[in-house]
Amino acid sequence: MKNFALIGAAGYIAPRHMKAINETGNRLSVAYDINDSVGIIDSLSPGSEFFTEFERFQEHAWQLKRNPETALDYVAICSPNYLHHPHIAAGLRLGCDVICEKPLVPTPELLDELAKVEAETGKRVYNILQLRHHQAILDLKKKVDAQPAGPKHEVELTYITSRGKWYMESWKGDPRKSFGVATNIGVHFFDMLHFIFGNLEKNVLHYADNQKAAGYLEYEKARVPWFLSIDAKDLPESVQGKQPTYRSITVDGDEIEFSKGFTDLHTISYKEILKGKGYGIEDARHCVETVNTIRSSNIMAVEPGEIHPFFLRLV
Repeated sequence: MKNFALIGAAGYIAPRHMKAINETGNRLSVAYDINDSVGIIDSLSPGSEFFTEFERFQEHAWQLKRNPETALDYVAICSPNYLHHPHIAAGLRLGCDVICEKPLVPTPELLDELAKVEAETGKRVYNILQLRHHQAILDLKKKVDAQPAGPKHEVELTYITSRGKWYMESWKGDPRKSFGVATNIGVHFFDMLHFIFGNLEKNVLHYADNQKAAGYLEYEKARVPWFLSIDAKDLPESVQGKQPTYRSITVDGDEIEFSKGFTDLHTISYKEILKGKGYGIEDARHCVETVNTIRSSNIMAVEPGEIHPFFLRLV
């Protein structure tokens, strides 16, 4: 049984990590968050220690190190995006392997810095890239890999996940902390596209504001207009008032259905990490580079064949 710490225990995604720790037969020893709304711990790990100050959490972790039976083996990180790098580094320096939510860090330079801390500590950081474990995505990758070389696939990515007014008041609505919509809600999809269709060859931004972004990506095997939004007004008329989220990926005109099957992906990710098969810094580099380029790009003119149909509503 491995001992885990969890940083960011009050966040939206934290319960999936708690559940994965339980379902892999391990122990959540201690959790930390500046917010004390963490009652979910009672149903998953009521014996866990909990702190709202990082200094007290860190001191407790050092005390646990004195006994091999209580020493932490892993630190799981679900904190706001801008805190990932310092929290990862702190976990590695505690002598733990680290499991971190997306985006691992905002820039390739910080990936290089984390690699140095890995070398200094002898420990590893793993990124949760759960779509790589989704069966529909694995089936699509297998199909694409088996096809002979030919014209690039025509792919269209659309993801609209409605968020209320609270979003812009939270850290997620602050681009200095979340790094913007394309990074915060798009990074997993960009990783998925790379996983299936190969290396990125072209990255063009068509539109970006605090609630939505659109652009064009071209991979070795695919051409991909994309559209991401947290604005409910962008939902297609067919789903408005019926569901808050619209997720669509088409490949050569065929819809890829992967709305289901998300529930257990964190547990699958944990199982692979515990077997030494998790996704590390270099696996995350491609999607980090992709969103870093999007954030730093100027708006470009739309070329024929590269436009997402939802973009037309914005112009």
